[in-house]
Amino acid sequence: MVTVELVGDATREVTVDAGATYAALLAPFDVSTHEVTITVDGTPVPEDAPIDDSVDHVRIIRLIKGG
Repeated sequence: MVTVELVGDATREVTVDAGATYAALLAPFDVSTHEVTITVDGTPVPEDAPIDDSVDHVRIIRLIKGG
């Protein structure tokens, strides 16, 4: 289970399957990899990288917001 925070919006607890990538954590938020940066401990991580077992909190920072 990983706590995923979409900064300025919502926080969700997400169950992570073995081998899942960081991009899988975006599913509950209706955002794409093209409009956000995913960070772990303040450091950006590639969305196609597998989620490290030690990770328990991820922040998603929206770079583009329509309106």
